[in-house]
Amino acid sequence: MVQLGVYNAILHDRSLIEAIKTTASLGLTGLEINTGGFLPPKHVPNIDEILTSDAARDDYLANFEGTGVSIAGLNCNGNPLHPNSEIGDKHSADVIRSIKLAQRLGQNRVVTMSGIPGAEPGSKITNWVVNAWNSAALDVIEYQWSVATKFWKEADRIAADHGVKVALELHPQNVAFNVATIRELVERTGATNVGVELDASHLFWQQMDPVAVVRELGELVFHAAAKDIRINPENVVLNGVLDNSFRKLSPSEPRTNLGGDEWANEWPKNSTWDFVAVGKGHPAEYWADFLTALHEVDPNMWVNIEHEDTSLGREEGLQLACETLFKAADLAGLATKN
Repeated sequence: MVQLGVYNAILHDRSLIEAIKTTASLGLTGLEINTGGFLPPKHVPNIDEILTSDAARDDYLANFEGTGVSIAGLNCNGNPLHPNSEIGDKHSADVIRSIKLAQRLGQNRVVTMSGIPGAEPGSKITNWVVNAWNSAALDVIEYQWSVATKFWKEADRIAADHGVKVALELHPQNVAFNVATIRELVERTGATNVGVELDASHLFWQQMDPVAVVRELGELVFHAAAKDIRINPENVVLNGVLDNSFRKLSPSEPRTNLGGDEWANEWPKNSTWDFVAVGKGHPAEYWADFLTALHEVDPNMWVNIEHEDTSLGREEGLQLACETLFKAADLAGLATKN
């Protein structure tokens, strides 16, 4: 059986009740709830109250009763290692708070990112080494591992105490972004409750095969995201996938705050790759292999759609993703929970 849901960020334009209705109308059975980090927790604004009040917790859970939709994990993607304390302290606190909230809500999965510090003590700006061909770059990475190890060792202890698994998205601009680096994080921390959220999209554009990654990491994969990308061959042959042709948006333009005075940039006009609805980058046959690999690790794993295709409307993109994944489940011989 495959459990298919949706990450609620794309439904932040509506209330929790309406988001649940939309999820059910699509034939999905899970809603992954954002609980902080880069985004405000739109659908659970009273986290602190839920942490301390059984009545508040029960009232929140009552929103899902009889809907056919359940909570499919919590998500607080952000940078818990950010060297600017205005950002790092908040995002790291959100991770710990989300772990505690998960236990209160009967959940056992929290999705986030491993984070990235600065290059040295006293830094205020993050520094992700793309290619460590020189010795100074390896010194930076070693310092960053020392920061990451301290935080994630403690976070792993708290997660274990609360019966929660923390699933890290393998995302560039983080210390853990591929197989080697997530293994190093687990080895350095001795973690038992920190593993992977297998988001296919960022693996695709790094030229990795998500199916191969699932099979290599095995039980270290705790949770999954169905998210697709398209490589644009006419541009990638000239600029590769490490293309920084973004534009910084001015305060007068609509923009998304990422914490402190950091903001999401405008996507490159002639991009080398783009996020697309599931199925526009890779066909149902590929996603059938993806679902099969995940099922081999954990038959009850949530696979939640994340929609960031700006060429499609919210529900339009989700509908296409559902059609692709339902077909993929049929091709894989896996029933979907409904």
